[in-house]
Amino acid sequence: MHEMEQVMNEHTRYLVRIAYLYVKNWSTAEDIVQEVFVTYFQKSDQFRKDASLKTYLTKMTANRSKDYLRSWKHKKDMLLSAAFSSTKGAEDELLEQEQLISLRKHLFQLPLKYREPLILYYYDEQSIAEIASYLELNENTVKTRLRRAKQQLKEFFEEEDEEVTSNE
Repeated sequence: MHEMEQVMNEHTRYLVRIAYLYVKNWSTAEDIVQEVFVTYFQKSDQFRKDASLKTYLTKMTANRSKDYLRSWKHKKDMLLSAAFSSTKGAEDELLEQEQLISLRKHLFQLPLKYREPLILYYYDEQSIAEIASYLELNENTVKTRLRRAKQQLKEFFEEEDEEVTSNE
């Protein structure tokens, strides 16, 4: 029991943030991490220690998050949240929220193969080598995907700026 608590205390916060980057919902991210821990503790004998426990749990979280994104439950949740969402707040808060929404929208428009290295590099602060190992890719492939992801984000924001200025 002590080992379980230690592993959960050490990794929960980090794994929830990783899951959130995929699913964009804190409650769902927490559920995914809970499932990851249950699976890990049920099958901990399968952990071969080829990588660190953090890397192993991160990979499980990413895979579980991808499974969720392909699920019917996710599609149903997206429809419900679109139907009932509303935002309230002061002007500054609203502007900041709009910028974050815009960044999130553009980030999630990227194909997963570009989004994933970008998230791992900037949010998780992993090195190119760590990302390449985690994603089982060549380091040059990771560099190329990062460059293409940044270029696509730049283009998304330029298009958005053009739309705003042409509508004024």
